[in-house]
Parts: sequence; structure tokens; C-alpha cells
Amino acid sequence: MIGKLTGTVDSVGLDWAIIDVGGVGYVVYCSGRTLGRLPKAGEVARLSIETHVREDRIQLFGFMADLEREWFRLLNTVQGVGTKVALAVLSTLDASDLATAIALQDKTAIARAPGVGPKVAARIAAELKDKAPLFADVDPGLARVAGEIAEPKGAATPVRDAVSALVNLGYAGPQASAAIAAAKQALGDEATTEKLIRAGLKELAKG
Repeated sequence: MIGKLTGTVDSVGLDWAIIDVGGVGYVVYCSGRTLGRLPKAGEVARLSIETHVREDRIQLFGFMADLEREWFRLLNTVQGVGTKVALAVLSTLDASDLATAIALQDKTAIARAPGVGPKVAARIAAELKDKAPLFADVDPGLARVAGEIAEPKGAATPVRDAVSALVNLGYAGPQASAAIAAAKQALGDEATTEKLIRAGLKELAKG
């Protein structure tokens, strides 16, 4: 198994690069984000590699960082997500943003990746939600509450209304969810929509 490659960038395509290692050109499939960070042709690149061995082929997938490779592995454990979809997700969201989107159950952010519909985005968010806080700079408690907000059946109406109000004010979904999650933790389950909005705005002002 190949876990890392260090070699000269020979050429770059739409979703691949050829890395020359001692005269041998390895075809490495990469996300658009990784391809954009590769050095120029003729310069040395170092890539973390995930090797996929099939009966009819061996494929190498390259990443600028081990963390991105770890997310690639995790994405491939989700039903309906193959290597192409995983690379599309990592082309759209970096590892930190992906972890935050999953921790806050922001399915819309995940669905921005080409080829990722609402159902697949929902599966990614649901199946990886317990792993995301390990990679995201999000308090696990806030992530749990934000997860409740994302599920209409499990969230109180004032919470949903407060998140909607902040989104209507121009805040992004993850920001609004995190702010109201923090407000709910501070105020308790009986807090009204108005109190949650005020507390949420104070949380956003801190940033």
C-alpha cells in the first residue's frame, strides 16, 4: 500500500495529477482544492495517499494533509458516497468547514457539492455527526443542540423560529444555529423566541 508520495509534478488534469517519483509517473486523483494547492510542474509535491485496490485496477487518491485524507475515508463509509462524490465534497468544503457543517447538521452546505443531492447530504450529516465534533472547532454540547434544531420533530418551535429569524437577518445557517444553540443552553428549554433571538444576537456579537 502507498501511504505517501513525494515527487515532481509532471502534469495536472481536471481531477488528477501525475507525480513523477524516480522516473515513474503515478496518476493521483485529487479534489479541486488539493489540485489548486499543488506546486507548478517541475516542482516537488508531497501528498498523503489513500490507495484503493480493486480486482481490475489500483487507484491512488492524493491529499495535501492527512486530515483531508481522513475525511475522504469517512465520506466513503456513507451509503451512496463513492470516491467521486467524496472528492466533490472536499472540493467544495475544506476539512474544517465540512466538519463544522456536519457538527451543526448544515445539510445545505454539504449539498452545494456537485453531484450531492439533499438525500445524500442528509445521510452524510446523519451518519458522520458523531465523528464531526472530533475534527471541528465546535463545542460538542452546541453541536448536539444544533442537531436538534436541524430536526423539526425534535426541536421546540421557539428554537426553530429564532434560527429562522437570524437567517432572515442575513446570518448564515451554521452561525444562526450555533448562536441559538448557545442561547438555548444558557436560557433553558422554556425560553421564548424573543429571548432566544436577543441572546443569539449577543452570541453573534461576541465573534
